[in-house]
Amino acid sequence: MSAITDLDILLGSMSPCASDGQFVFCCIADGRYGMHAELAPVASFQEQEGLTLVLPQQAAERAGLAYEGVFAMITLNVHSSLAAVGLTAAVAAELTKAGISANVLAACFHDHIFVPAARASEALAALNALAQRHAANRAG
Repeated sequence: MSAITDLDILLGSMSPCASDGQFVFCCIADGRYGMHAELAPVASFQEQEGLTLVLPQQAAERAGLAYEGVFAMITLNVHSSLAAVGLTAAVAAELTKAGISANVLAACFHDHIFVPAARASEALAALNALAQRHAANRAG
């Protein structure tokens, strides 16, 4: 199946699902890609200030890495194209209405939204409602 670019199809066919576990963002000053690979980060990003790792909370704690905030990861479960326009904005807008922060990470197949762990259920409900509204609009 090829990646979807049409925003209405993306929103109407996404199936948000929360991953097991909780995640944290850690910055390793002077870190470089490949460092701490043994921690199995779900993502990493090289910035001028250091290497950001997105890790399961337990892995960060075992390694003694500092972090602020604990997040749940919600995967949208729709094959979104990296060229799609508006998906991130629509998801962020929906979560903004509920007062929930959204840290979006796009990968080759899916978009992953990191939300405060304490609000994961509420975020999931909001995203499912968004998907249902768009699915109903497409059907009707």
